[in-house]
Amino acid sequence: MVKKVTSKKKRRPKGKNAFTESVLAIFANSPLRAFNYKQVAAQLRISDKASKDLVNTILVELLESGTIIELKPGKYKLHEKHLDPGHASQYITGIVDMKQTGKAYILNDEGGEDIFISANNTYHSLNGDRVKVFLFPKRKGRKTEGQIIEILQRAKKQYVGTLAISKQFGFLIPDHKSMPMDIFIPLKELKGARNGQKAIARISEWPEHSKNPFGTIVKVLGTPGDNEVEMQSILAEYDFPLSFPDNVTKEALKIKQDISRREIANRKDFRDVFTITIDPPDAKDFDDALSLRPLENGHYEVGIHIADVSFYVPQDGIIDKEAFKRATSIYMVDRVIPMLPEELSNNICSLSPNDDKLCFSMVFELDDNARIHDQWIGRTLINSNRRFNYEEVQGIIESGNGEYSKEILILHDLASKLREERFRNGSFNFETQEVKFTLDEKGKPLSVYIKEQKESNKLVEDFMLLANRRVAELIGKVTGKYKPRTFIYRIHDTPNLEKLQNFSQFLKKLGYKLNVSNRKSLATSFNSLFRQIEGKGEQNMIETIAIRTMSKAVYSTVNIGHYGLAFNHYTHFTSPIRRYPDLIVHRLLTRYLDNKHSVNQEEYEKKCEYASEMERKAIDAERESIKYKQAEYLLDKIGQEFEGLISGVSKWGIFVELIGSKSEGMVRLSDLMDDFYYLDEENYMVIGNRYGHQYKLGDRVSIRVKKIDLSRKEMDFEMLD
Repeated sequence: MVKKVTSKKKRRPKGKNAFTESVLAIFANSPLRAFNYKQVAAQLRISDKASKDLVNTILVELLESGTIIELKPGKYKLHEKHLDPGHASQYITGIVDMKQTGKAYILNDEGGEDIFISANNTYHSLNGDRVKVFLFPKRKGRKTEGQIIEILQRAKKQYVGTLAISKQFGFLIPDHKSMPMDIFIPLKELKGARNGQKAIARISEWPEHSKNPFGTIVKVLGTPGDNEVEMQSILAEYDFPLSFPDNVTKEALKIKQDISRREIANRKDFRDVFTITIDPPDAKDFDDALSLRPLENGHYEVGIHIADVSFYVPQDGIIDKEAFKRATSIYMVDRVIPMLPEELSNNICSLSPNDDKLCFSMVFELDDNARIHDQWIGRTLINSNRRFNYEEVQGIIESGNGEYSKEILILHDLASKLREERFRNGSFNFETQEVKFTLDEKGKPLSVYIKEQKESNKLVEDFMLLANRRVAELIGKVTGKYKPRTFIYRIHDTPNLEKLQNFSQFLKKLGYKLNVSNRKSLATSFNSLFRQIEGKGEQNMIETIAIRTMSKAVYSTVNIGHYGLAFNHYTHFTSPIRRYPDLIVHRLLTRYLDNKHSVNQEEYEKKCEYASEMERKAIDAERESIKYKQAEYLLDKIGQEFEGLISGVSKWGIFVELIGSKSEGMVRLSDLMDDFYYLDEENYMVIGNRYGHQYKLGDRVSIRVKKIDLSRKEMDFEMLD
């Protein structure tokens, strides 16, 4: 309770007006929170009695002036009249992007700038939660700040971590950096878990005045460092199932692989046409095939044949519901977590060679310049002549020799011309490098290498892009014959102009140019930039920022086109074994080709949103598995020296990406003993205060591996002269 203010005059310290402003600022920064005089004093970091008495006096004066109100004896809050009169605009909703320090940024649902939330204003929110935020009055030269006042939807309730158990209680120390606090586990909720084990905990409650959420152990994963435990930990962290339910597996085993004569009669037969699949060497699910047939008029018939999963997986059946729940296959370093049971994905639906297989196909008549003269879409029957991997096809492209070299070289030539036309029309050339590992029988990485996209990969990609575009046009282009029908598109919005301009300024400081005057110039400029930075230290950082500058591609029933590919219509039709939206597209195509009425747009838009979210989680899980294996690869190399490129700088240290493995670690500034280094953020470098030595983005450096923290997937390096 606040002490009463007596009429006895006291000698007041100097600067009372400034002190009053400081007290008022505390209420203004947290306008929905109530404070007593002790809490205000603590926020101002004062402890002497005279200053506390002054705080007490100021509170009473602010109360008398109507600036604050008294909720209960001694508890004060800012009066509503001092809030922004535009009441509705003071609140936004968005997604929490939580940092390791406990502070957060809110990704505004309405777009625009991110909202900063200090650690004491996060209201028990966690990373990924959808929340309601009260916006503080905008301060000149400062980012917009706010206070989370309501959690609308929790992103997750389960967390993976390592247990630390004492005699009285336990804590789960989360693996993920975005979870800034440990989870308190009462002894009775440990469920037999032991100290040091990895486990999954579910948050059960979070008392109002508790710093930590309370939880219970739902599954013990095992010993940290074990490959199986670590891979399952990553999957569990993103809420992916670790196995198929028994009823789904049993249902898949009931499916008959034999194709009836009646079904064959209902399909276009391509079994006598040259057909091949091209996939990675370790692939087991072949969901696309290419056929080639020369025509009498000198043109070519090219068939893009996609596994007809919809024939075997009825809508709303047991298998279909599980597939929708998963939404996508996940490609970890050492395993695939399939969307469909393996009996379907690796056997019945997979387009294995020398077997009759059911497909949904897009067939084109192309001339020598890859111009389309005719097209057909429908259900087919194929029998692949041979299974190729990318390396075999690349060898044929480079040498001109090999089995079926004539047909493969024709397909390569046509694909190259399709690609050239796409780039002329303004398509962006985002080439990706994959980090691959050679693993032993226990999953330990023996070597790391970079797999680049070559002509064989692009051969397949360009025909898949063609099929996806033409399928989308078939439904999306409204003519007199067809009315608009609900469909699933793969859309990519135009980039934010402000982000583009900021990126352009960033590149300018590094000696690169970006033309943002119009769409086509931007695409040409981007493609030129990617060629210039190839192999340089700044490549990873520039590519990462470039991707963040662009909008994210998502699924939607509202077609706005695909900006990055320069397509007005685009969908995903070519991978129904591993992507649920493709399976929906197949079903909708069947429906509309049979002239049936359109489906409900609102229902399918929700499916699109869910599929987009699950895709993002799958990508994050895949990256986590790569990061873990990179750290594990260096675990027994502590003390060894490597060459690397400076890939980033911060006030904490210098990020170095190792040449060959793309493993990225940090050289902490505190470990640079030859000088005191500070960050020159504007020029992307750190500079020695005494001698002026510079470490800048892109520099080639030599490092020694200092420390590896496998649980956090962190690599610490030290700089060598």
